[in-house]
Amino acid sequence: MSSPAAPHRAHAAPPAAAGLSPRGLAAVLAALGLLLLAAGLAAGSEGFSWDWATDWPLIEAIRAPRTLGALLAGALLGLAGALAQGLFRNPLADPYLLGSAAGAGLGVVAVLAVGGVFGSTIGLAGVGWLLRLGLVGAAFVGALGGVSLTLLLARGAGQPLQLLLSGVVVGVLLGAVADLVLLVSPEALRGKQVFLLGTTSFLGWPSVAVLAAALAVALPLATRFARALDALVLGEASARSLGLDLPRVRLLLVVLMALATGTAVAQAGLVAFVGLVSPHLVRRCVVVTHGALLGLSALAGGLLLLAADVAARTLMAPQELPVGVLTAVVGGLYLMLLLRRRAAK
Repeated sequence: MSSPAAPHRAHAAPPAAAGLSPRGLAAVLAALGLLLLAAGLAAGSEGFSWDWATDWPLIEAIRAPRTLGALLAGALLGLAGALAQGLFRNPLADPYLLGSAAGAGLGVVAVLAVGGVFGSTIGLAGVGWLLRLGLVGAAFVGALGGVSLTLLLARGAGQPLQLLLSGVVVGVLLGAVADLVLLVSPEALRGKQVFLLGTTSFLGWPSVAVLAAALAVALPLATRFARALDALVLGEASARSLGLDLPRVRLLLVVLMALATGTAVAQAGLVAFVGLVSPHLVRRCVVVTHGALLGLSALAGGLLLLAADVAARTLMAPQELPVGVLTAVVGGLYLMLLLRRRAAK
């Protein structure tokens, strides 16, 4: 049998370019994380402010929960991306593939439209606790509903290709339903746009608690399936020969991916590319099996979203950029560069 690292090299890309060990990379990421956390606490509406004693009320109420929330939401997306790419044995697999994004979008649009029908002044700018919980809950339920519909259409998670195609179909259908709802209630369009762009503006301490709880559940459970993901990379026949119950394993992996993705999307909207790019960045630095890849991808995803959040707050201060736009631009440029390098070889 091949070494555990061999299958991973089969679908990841370039060998370890930085010559780091997994522990070395974790140490580098942790050090970078401390710097970004400090930057996040200092990033205010007027740019960076390091007078923390004066700014302490703002730090405690706004900057700290937003900084930690961005870190945790990115970690969930990075973990979901590593799970998706291992599950589908495809380095371009994205955690939004199984209908979670379209389901979450439909849930948000439905809540905004219902509010419009009843004459409520629903809008993300003046959102209160009740509305906030309604949008977050609708996005989470919608994300899980989208994944459940995908599993139902694919008749379980036994066939990866059928599961993938079902996810595409469900995404298109739920997106079309959301567009129909917008035709009936066009005032919901603004709220949907903010959600689709991704935002960390509304992350507070309750969001931090929810995101931390989801990560505390999803990461240890995902790590327990690391050897199964390594076996899947070898191929289905090899995985079965190792005694894996593939339909059950795939179903549990999809549930974990839905939990991580749905929780992050419900709190921060559709933040693009973090889940897709994070495992790629880890693989460019180290060659690892999924045991280390899952944790490192979560750490890299958290740092990516936190860096984007700090940049969104400071690049055009006092105006603020949508964080999802920054991640889309940076992630898209990275993938274009990666494709050009591969094409040149």
